[in-house]
Amino acid sequence: MSQVLNALFAPGFFASGPVRAAVVVGAVVALVTGAVGVFTVIRSQAFAGHALGEVGSAGGSLAFLSGTNPLWGYMGIAVIAAGLMEVLGVHRPRARDVATGLVLGAGLGFAAVFLYLDTTSSSTTGVTVTILFGSLFAISQPMLPSIVVLSAITLVVIASCYRMLLLSSLSPELAAVRGVPVRAVALAYLVIMAVAVSLAAETIGTILATALLVGPPATALRLTKRPGGAMVVAGLVGVAAVWIGIVLAYDSFYWPPVDHGWPVSFFVVATVLVLYLGAGAVAALRRAGHDRRVGPLPAMGESGCEPHVAADAA
Repeated sequence: MSQVLNALFAPGFFASGPVRAAVVVGAVVALVTGAVGVFTVIRSQAFAGHALGEVGSAGGSLAFLSGTNPLWGYMGIAVIAAGLMEVLGVHRPRARDVATGLVLGAGLGFAAVFLYLDTTSSSTTGVTVTILFGSLFAISQPMLPSIVVLSAITLVVIASCYRMLLLSSLSPELAAVRGVPVRAVALAYLVIMAVAVSLAAETIGTILATALLVGPPATALRLTKRPGGAMVVAGLVGVAAVWIGIVLAYDSFYWPPVDHGWPVSFFVVATVLVLYLGAGAVAALRRAGHDRRVGPLPAMGESGCEPHVAADAA
């Protein structure tokens, strides 16, 4: 058993403080992005999630410039951007991409200025790399309680408005008829998504934050169509991807050339992609098995109408 552990985990893995912090933060953030991301996929707002992550780079760079923690910068700018998207019409499908694109362009413009000032004031490009691609091993211990509390609050909010959010995501018209404040729910969801993306940006960077927001939920929805079950599966997939990424990134310091480890963000995103493709293969095999059990559907001429219409009538 010890030989297996030694083969999987490089020396000092379990004794490393940064690794323990990364494991806790990565798991908590993965659970949040998994739950929020299911609604992102259902609502077809992956572009909005990506935009909020990118815009957050302006907040992160401004936070570095002012000497505060980047998480608060990510979150502050992302929440403001979410409000602007709603005001500009992100709740209307035809205006959604236009509003998102406008906010994204403006946010990246500010990010370019702040990153330039960060680089020139510190004479290093490390700030830019950290903001854009994250540094899970560099998360400070004092930030752990804040991240855990924010994650818990986000999950509680999602649970409390689950039914309204689900109904407004599947059928806004029906939700409005039943008295659901659709626009208020849409704004609340954008704010929740901004918080989730900000937490993801703290772990794997603003550019790759969408991978945790969309990848695990998309994987889960390939395996189950029940939103509640998909949220659980997405959380587990996200946690697995983050933990595998942490192990591989730590081990990579011992790969040749020694002491030149690979970024944990790369391994997390690569693992998410592999799991998504694997879920697609499982779903395809499941459909093939179902088709073999059911057998071929009757031709249209045999029953006098198309197969699905005949089934509905029956």
